Amino acid sequence: MSEQHSTLGRTVMVVPTYNEAGNIAWIIDRVRAAQPHVDVLVVDDGSPDGTGAIADGIAATDPQVHVLHRTTKDGLGAAYLAGFAWALDRGYDVIGEMDADGSHQPEQLQRLLTGLLDADLVIGSRWVPGGSVVNWPLERELLSRGGNLYVRLLLGISVRDATAGFRLFRRSTLEKIRLDEVRSAGYVFQTDLVTRTLRAGLTVREVPIEFVERVRGESKMSGQVALESLKRITWWGLRERWEQMKGRRRIAAGRQLQTTR
Repeated sequence: MSEQHSTLGRTVMVVPTYNEAGNIAWIIDRVRAAQPHVDVLVVDDGSPDGTGAIADGIAATDPQVHVLHRTTKDGLGAAYLAGFAWALDRGYDVIGEMDADGSHQPEQLQRLLTGLLDADLVIGSRWVPGGSVVNWPLERELLSRGGNLYVRLLLGISVRDATAGFRLFRRSTLEKIRLDEVRSAGYVFQTDLVTRTLRAGLTVREVPIEFVERVRGESKMSGQVALESLKRITWWGLRERWEQMKGRRRIAAGRQLQTTR
């Protein structure tokens, strides 16, 4: 970490895992080489392939690597919330998210650290100028681009990659957006936290990254998972719009009552 980035304070990257035995040592090594001052927290959901044990072995020799073992696999969001709670409890100033499969390149973490200097949440984005994806079929790119456009239109936000999972939060951001009220467990979790940050009046910045499709292991994302996430976003967005409409009606009714007195 540069002297400039040292002003951000202690940083930890939260890495959720489930059956990532072939990737976990590789990705931890890359994080530690790219940013020696950044810690790593592996949140393992009881991987039957021994991912947690591999992470434990690394943590035993590197004091900047930590492992949180969970006994249930109940969603990406739940794993991140557990990791965030662990990090907040231990006084970290910056708390990040990244995948274990190499799709988020630790060598580009520098871009996010720089972006956080004047932001409350920074997102490594595929869909801003300079961002890109590698080894994605056209249908998956169209699904992601279309899904993010849908999110922008439905929720009224300007973030172009609200579903992205390569992020850095300031501690103060996570404390302000009321994590105890978050109920989204799956991939919609990412959109939920972006929207909460914006609704809290905080600054979200996107920086371009190159997203690389995993080369080892099986992806946890499928068309069915993506569709389920969009369904949840639709319900959530429509509910929010309904609440906003009711709020405007109450205000209008109040003004009308005042004019009739």
